[in-house]
Amino acid sequence: QVQLVESGGGLVQPGGSLRLSCAASDALFSIRDMGWYRQAPGNQRELVATISKGYTKNYAESVKGRFTISRDNGKKTVYLQMNSLKPEDAAVYYCKLTRPGFDFWGQGTQVTVSS
Repeated sequence: QVQLVESGGGLVQPGGSLRLSCAASDALFSIRDMGWYRQAPGNQRELVATISKGYTKNYAESVKGRFTISRDNGKKTVYLQMNSLKPEDAAVYYCKLTRPGFDFWGQGTQVTVSS
């Protein structure tokens, strides 16, 4: 069983920055594709960014140029650097690890963007 633990969420003013972290317990983390998703109240969960085992990155149009996904295989951790935050970025952010045939999700971390 894989466990994912997100951290780094919180309250930030518009224009501010946060860095989310997701630590995984998977011993084969380095060959897993990873992703960040978010869900705002009343909305479906949506993709924010993904990073493959080969470090290929993919971003939602709404965050391109502001968010950066990265990974540290030695620490089995994936990061999401979020800059120039907007009120519409407020959501619960979830980390996802993909194994063949199954996805694992973290418990989520709340991001609030408000002045």
